[in-house]
Amino acid sequence: MSDAQIGLLMATPIIVVFAFALKRMGVLQGYSSLAAVIFSVAIAGVLFLQQ
Repeated sequence: MSDAQIGLLMATPIIVVFAFALKRMGVLQGYSSLAAVIFSVAIAGVLFLQQ
């Protein structure tokens, strides 16, 4: 596993947790946090498989 893939595996859960934290604080609405999670996981998946 390359350094880039390890970085993706570490960064994606942080983004997901941050999106849910912002939703709980009322900064993001439900669909916005869901979109952030879906897109970050999709981007990480594509980048992970292309490495």
